[in-house]
Amino acid sequence: MKQMLTFGRYCKRRFGQKVRKIPIALAGFTCPNIDGTVAKGGCIFCKNESFSPTLEHEPKVALKMNPNMQENPLLQTQLQQLHNQYKWQSDFHKNKFGIERYMIYFQSFTNTYAPFSTLQKLYTQALNLPNVVGMSIGTRTDSVNLELLDFLATLQETKGQEIWVEYGIQSVYDETLTFINRGHSTDGMEYWINETKKRGLKVCSHIIYGLPKESKEMMLHSLKTVLKWGSDGIKVHPLYVIEKTALAQMYHKGEYQPITLREYIDIIVESLKIISQNVVIHRVSAGVRNDTLLAPKWCFDKNIQMRSIREALKKAGIAY
Repeated sequence: MKQMLTFGRYCKRRFGQKVRKIPIALAGFTCPNIDGTVAKGGCIFCKNESFSPTLEHEPKVALKMNPNMQENPLLQTQLQQLHNQYKWQSDFHKNKFGIERYMIYFQSFTNTYAPFSTLQKLYTQALNLPNVVGMSIGTRTDSVNLELLDFLATLQETKGQEIWVEYGIQSVYDETLTFINRGHSTDGMEYWINETKKRGLKVCSHIIYGLPKESKEMMLHSLKTVLKWGSDGIKVHPLYVIEKTALAQMYHKGEYQPITLREYIDIIVESLKIISQNVVIHRVSAGVRNDTLLAPKWCFDKNIQMRSIREALKKAGIAY
């Protein structure tokens, strides 16, 4: 039976024990396709509070950062949020599950879209937190530069901790990226993945199954492409519809039909047949457990997803 290298298995192998990702959401972060730099309104499916429950508990701030700011008046607030969120989440996982090692995950919005000096302080402080073995940074390939990658490589070497850069690829089809209001094309994606890897940093590529107008063959092509580009890890999740998004308007008008559970399971099975056993699978499911979810309803419970996915994978001779 083919055994996939899940993130949990990878951490046990790499660190000798269980490691839990601690999602962090900080005030002031946004995206270049929200603030008008490359587009306005964000991706058609985007409502970051739904993707990161931590964000719901943070105060809303009017000021939004961008890389060209000379000063960041939110920095002390952000540093305090980082410490507070880490403490209560790590305490919870230690007390309930006995987990004692953690990886900081800068999750919501584009987490490199800020002044370089701010990123230096936030990332350094993150790796200084107790029992932290590494850090994962969610971003886009149009929101990194060589100076930042050089800093991350130096930080990783100095601290002796592991740094992942998680790129939201979503699709390798320019027409899809345009349709979902991504604000960039595939130009540069392969370049930035290679530049990241050249510095000894690890790359996780995010792709979404069920994007509008994409066939199963197109989805699998996106997967094969990011694997060809050298991604160390893969994160896949189904597209689901959250209220008060552009995708929700399309759904209500009958212009978008979400992927079914059966379709999603079938494509996940095909995907794991393709992915080699040395690529880290960070995730193959996703959902939102609150009443903002409009469709598909099977995304309400990730446990149901994973039971069905594991059963199908087992029949295909794959252990997840």
